[in-house]
Amino acid sequence: MVNLEWYRTFKAVYQTGSLTAASKALFISQPNVSQHLSALEAHVGKQLFERKPRLVATDYGKLFYTQVVAALEKLEEVEADFKAICCLSQLPIIRVGAVKEFFHAVSSEKVARIPASLMISFGLTGELTARLSRGEIDFVIATQKTEKKNMIYEPIVKEEFAIVGSPDLETTAFNKFVKSKDWQQAEDWLLKQIWFAYSSDLAIIRRFWLKNFKKRPAIKPRFTIPDMQVILKAISAGGGLTITADYLAKELLLEKKLKLVWKGHTISDNILYLVYDKTKVTTEKIKLARMLLTSANL
Repeated sequence: MVNLEWYRTFKAVYQTGSLTAASKALFISQPNVSQHLSALEAHVGKQLFERKPRLVATDYGKLFYTQVVAALEKLEEVEADFKAICCLSQLPIIRVGAVKEFFHAVSSEKVARIPASLMISFGLTGELTARLSRGEIDFVIATQKTEKKNMIYEPIVKEEFAIVGSPDLETTAFNKFVKSKDWQQAEDWLLKQIWFAYSSDLAIIRRFWLKNFKKRPAIKPRFTIPDMQVILKAISAGGGLTITADYLAKELLLEKKLKLVWKGHTISDNILYLVYDKTKVTTEKIKLARMLLTSANL
């Protein structure tokens, strides 16, 4: 298999015309330069230089140079840029995975104030924690807890769920059913409405239904959209119901662009966690990750 260093050595020799000058440019020994060059020539099956007092590229060497120099220079630019970002700035790199809606609502305004280079990944908790286990990310803001070796789960926020609808939704009949604790009639009213769901398994809706009606929901959502911000905006503009976490709907409720329909007779809630492998992150990185969550209080 070809070694990238052979190409870098070839470029240096071509541009300097000397093994000695190339070794100084690359900060390696002259024998290593000679070895790289011989290995590359053996690999391509052609002589790249004539060994004279000054190395002179053969016709094949000149052709080879024109083919590889642009790619090598581009790679060197990437290397230089990466060093400038990660080394000269002395900022730690922190890789965080989160559910997009939570990050947007709680952490997005804090990003620019964190003294670190942040790499954010969005996804569902299951796939993100799998990436955390493989070492592909450093932290996960998780919606559920799974016991794994060396994993620390710091509780960061309690989310409470509620049914919300469009501001002009008529709920007088439903409110009467709730007031009289006629849960069958209340459920029947809800089932007749147009529903939006975050996922086809109705995970959020099912959690709420089991808490308040002691059974699984017989809901067939008209719209299934894996983005709660899109769902809430669609309901605000055109009607329908969904079940969402309180912090996601807070601003739209205050602006009266959404209507709080029901919190349930029994609160449906969930704990979110900051998850990390205690053997792979420093105390400083944990402190910086927590800064993304400063307003998330239990």
